[in-house]
Amino acid sequence: MSRYQEFKYRAVTSFQRRIGNPLLSRLPRQTLLETKGRKSGLPRRTPIGGRRIGREFWFVSEYGDRSQYVRNIRAHPQVRVRIKGRWYAGTAHPVPHDDARARLKTLPRLNSAAVRAVGTQLLTFRVDLIDGPG
Repeated sequence: MSRYQEFKYRAVTSFQRRIGNPLLSRLPRQTLLETKGRKSGLPRRTPIGGRRIGREFWFVSEYGDRSQYVRNIRAHPQVRVRIKGRWYAGTAHPVPHDDARARLKTLPRLNSAAVRAVGTQLLTFRVDLIDGPG
């Protein structure tokens, strides 16, 4: 990773951790991903943008394996996703061969624009949802 990319990563993740995520998590209609902390085992909630397509939920991580929630998913793939105020349980799967930039064109515009602008290691994920709230 270049020095610029490293600086951008640190600046963006610091902003997200301290300001963006705490504010967005409080919005009742914000989509949230709940993972299990890989070390603590505690639930960790992250605001994300994505789209439900049938029994699947698709999203793109802007920093791939550097994202804390991606590390949590790799340790514990069972997750919950809050979509339009309703929780669903599911299993998250990285889809490394998916064209993440093309995938972003099918997801909500505002979030996709932000992910494209700040992301350096885009990685697509699919969550296989279980029927009903999780």
